[in-house]
Amino acid sequence: MTGESDEVVAHVERGVGVLTLNRPQAINSLNLPMVTAMTATLSAWADDPAVSAVVLAGAGERGLCAGGDVVAIYHSAKADGADARRFWHDEYLLNAQIGEFPKPYVSLMDGIVMGGGVGVGAHANTRVVTDTTKMAMPEVGIGFIPDVGGTYLLSRAPGHLGLHAALTGAPFSGADAIALGFADHFVPHDRLGEFTSAVIADGVEAALAAHAVEPPPSPLAADRDWIDECYAHDTVAEIVAALAGHSNPAANAAADLIGTRSPIACSVTLESVRRAGELATLEDVLVQEFRVSTASLRSHDLVEGIRAQLVDKDRNPQWSPATLAEVSAADIETYFAPAEPDLAF
Repeated sequence: MTGESDEVVAHVERGVGVLTLNRPQAINSLNLPMVTAMTATLSAWADDPAVSAVVLAGAGERGLCAGGDVVAIYHSAKADGADARRFWHDEYLLNAQIGEFPKPYVSLMDGIVMGGGVGVGAHANTRVVTDTTKMAMPEVGIGFIPDVGGTYLLSRAPGHLGLHAALTGAPFSGADAIALGFADHFVPHDRLGEFTSAVIADGVEAALAAHAVEPPPSPLAADRDWIDECYAHDTVAEIVAALAGHSNPAANAAADLIGTRSPIACSVTLESVRRAGELATLEDVLVQEFRVSTASLRSHDLVEGIRAQLVDKDRNPQWSPATLAEVSAADIETYFAPAEPDLAF
């Protein structure tokens, strides 16, 4: 069986559907044809009694998926935003489809797994990370807000680990991903091929029993004390002040990193993660995220952030508002207004 896009390769081997994201030159960044192909293939496999399990992998050596094609988002935002809205609409429906997939769905979150890569990997029912995993929700660095169901996971991480990951946008390891609740199993990178072969030959549980190992200690979990203390404050400005004033150099570094991020994106991210924690289901959170993402298309910072990081690459975004103090509660609230039309399941 073959997917509808050359950039997604699908085949069934001994009852296991293997889905490979196939844009290695772009670290398998997602575009709309890839989302469409994944959706159609997973729909067919969910209903096919000859398919007992699914494995998701990324082509090439660099990672599962570096996220969505944000340069395409940039051009859409500069136009009428219609292409970006359609991409997010279909992508978020795919994230929900993965979250409720009725058969074992094994995501191999090896190497770089960021943004949209988290969306197709971390809602799986069997989530594998490795010693090369470099995971992140880095959206605040481009004036955007974590999406693809990321705020659902971030809001449910132990203590305030999720807020730390969201507001810094910093990458975290495979061991950290397990500690955060973004992954379940740790398989050494050099055994991933054997693991996949074992899934096909012997089934998911046997493959895990043979190849999954105890993860190394999580550096993030070891920092829970200062993270939980500093991120307990009400506003991003208060969080940054607490981090900057803390005796731990890692806290000071986090303050400096948040200081480079979009003030409005950080402020909306804090609110988005908190509201996600009050919502019951992944689908509810995806509806909220669609509203927030749609609103971001009207913001200054999304276009400016992508320009600075990925278009002109001057790494010098001029944020507006320029400081956290200039962000108002009304500015934040506009991001949560219903979209026209809203995402619906």
